Amino acid sequence: MLSIFARATLLAGAVTMATPAAAALDIGDPVPKFTATAALGGKTFRYSLAEALVKGPVVVYFFPAADSSDCSIEAHAFAEAIDQFTALGATVIGVSADDIDTLAKFSVKACQSRFPVASDQSKTVIQGFDAVMQTRPDFANRLSYVIAPNGNVAYFYQNLNPDKHVERMLNALRALPKATAAR
Repeated sequence: MLSIFARATLLAGAVTMATPAAAALDIGDPVPKFTATAALGGKTFRYSLAEALVKGPVVVYFFPAADSSDCSIEAHAFAEAIDQFTALGATVIGVSADDIDTLAKFSVKACQSRFPVASDQSKTVIQGFDAVMQTRPDFANRLSYVIAPNGNVAYFYQNLNPDKHVERMLNALRALPKATAAR
C-alpha cells in the first residue's frame, strides 16, 4: 500500500500531465524582443524585432520546417498577401528552427523574396513565444502572432493547418485601433 505522500505525489503528477501546456503567449502579453539571422531573397542579414516594431505592427509566424508541403503553402500565402500587410502598415517575419542556408533558399522559393524568414536553431525565440511543438519539440508549432508596436501580443492563432493563418492575421490587423496600428 502506498504512503499518503506517495499517493499525493502520484496524484500531483497525474494532474500536471492532464493539464495542457500553454499554447501561446496571450493577448496583451509582452513579447521577447529578439534579433536573429534572417534571409530575404536569398541574402542573409540581422533581423531585429524591436527595430521592425518602430515602423508598425509585426506579424511573427512560426513554422515547423522549410520545404515541407504545408510550410511552403503557408509561406506562399504570406508572400501573395504581402501587399495587403504593407497596406495595413505591417511587416511579416517567419521563424523556424531550420539553419540559415536552408532558409535562404526557402526565402526565394516559397517566400518569393517578399518577406524575411529567421533561423532559430537554438529555439530561444521559439521557446520565448511558447511556439514549441509539443509532440515534436525539435520543431516550432504553426503559430502566428500580430505584435502591436508597443511590443505586446494583439492577436494569435495556432493551427497546424496552414490555410487560415494569413486571413486571420489580416483580419486582426484590420481590427487594431488606428493609434495602435501606426506610430
